Amino acid sequence: MTNVANFEEHSHTEDKKPSVRAKIQAVGGFLTNMVLPNIGAFIAWGILTALFIPTGWIPNEQLGEIVGPAITYLLPLLLAYTGGRMVAGQRGAVMGAIGAIGLIVGSDIPMFLGAMIIGPLGGYVIKKFDQLIENRIPAGFEMIVNNFSIGILGFGLMIVSYLFIGPVIENVNDAMTSAIQALVQTGFLPLLSLVNEPAKVLFLNNVIDQGIYYPLGMQDTLDAGKSIFFTVASNPGPGLGLLLAFTLFGTKVARRTAPGAIVIHFLGGIHELYFPYVLMKPLTIIGMIAGGMSGIAVFSFFDAGLVAGPSPGSIFAYLALTPRGNFLGIISGVLVAAAVTFAVTSVILKLDKNTGDEADLTSSIAKSKSMKAEGKQLMNFSADASTTQEISKISFACDAGAGSSALGATTFRKKLQKKGISNIEVKHYRIEDVPESSDIIVVHKNLSDRARMAHGDKKIITIESYLNDPSLDELLDQLSKD
Repeated sequence: MTNVANFEEHSHTEDKKPSVRAKIQAVGGFLTNMVLPNIGAFIAWGILTALFIPTGWIPNEQLGEIVGPAITYLLPLLLAYTGGRMVAGQRGAVMGAIGAIGLIVGSDIPMFLGAMIIGPLGGYVIKKFDQLIENRIPAGFEMIVNNFSIGILGFGLMIVSYLFIGPVIENVNDAMTSAIQALVQTGFLPLLSLVNEPAKVLFLNNVIDQGIYYPLGMQDTLDAGKSIFFTVASNPGPGLGLLLAFTLFGTKVARRTAPGAIVIHFLGGIHELYFPYVLMKPLTIIGMIAGGMSGIAVFSFFDAGLVAGPSPGSIFAYLALTPRGNFLGIISGVLVAAAVTFAVTSVILKLDKNTGDEADLTSSIAKSKSMKAEGKQLMNFSADASTTQEISKISFACDAGAGSSALGATTFRKKLQKKGISNIEVKHYRIEDVPESSDIIVVHKNLSDRARMAHGDKKIITIESYLNDPSLDELLDQLSKD
């Protein structure tokens, strides 16, 4: 074990309420973790579509018959099952699937949005019922109560879904589809970048992708064999252009870290790596918006799209999910987006440098104050034995628990190993899945409110970069001394 003094997060107060952004991030994280375990099924369906539909690589009428049932039944049921399981375990999963079949049969469209609602709702219903009857079931009657409770409540949810919830969701879905299709028809689809790019750097990327564009894209793909909706928020081009600009024209620290971030972002598909660079220079969001709009415009010009949602948003995933005849449009959209973002961001960075030493000094002072305040969150490194605590588990957390947090945990674990520290467990999780056994939680500062919502009693370190951050360096130094 390693002894470390008591740690208090500098910005944590008992009465601080979670921000609206943190609540939205929590919703987005929930949607992400409903979709993420089933991405393989979505990709399998995308490959099936790309190969065997009439416009596919090797059209096959017999095998193509799987496409419709898979998107109508398999994928929504998987989403509902997973959502219910997240809320109430296996019983919630069964309830979610039962409710989803009512939606599916009662509607004329693939019920992705409905599945994302009815799955967790089914889990919530059975969870509340189980809490209500807890410790009230006579011995020997547990199995009959458990089985019949799901049967009766599931029956009711299935009927309600078929008669009421399904039609409402279908109308909402039709309205959303009509609004976005109007943007497509009028040529204004690139305007979505005005919302997409700022939302992404505020860690709301999963809300818009998994919650909006992926469901719309799946419906579009069923009719056309591809969809541009899969590209409007996942294009790796703008992030590439931004990081290239920081590599050439950024500060000394940015020039040192941006090349590594390029590899992880563009090839690995972890877009969260470029978010801190935008937050460091907020004006660069203009370059991201310009690049995003340019990419969408090129995709639209070539009538290009993907057959499934690229997750992660790597260039490899883009190429793997590109249908026949769309490679020119997809590659051009990515490259143009990167070029435009690079050009605009480069100008912004150059002008920023020309503001002189005073601006640099002001920035350095502000950064120092921020680092000093964040330093308090690490620990009060006093020698008082009554305040010391043994550290055996450090958890890195992010939105989905599979991208930036995994990178951060791996990097920090290797640093501990180099210091000869092997008795501290370092793992990565989705914020809401961080185990109670964690002694310290490391999370990006833009997700700190959400982390407090889920783990208000835990010690939280907020960082700006998962690769190189002063707070992590300070923690490493202290762990090495003890």
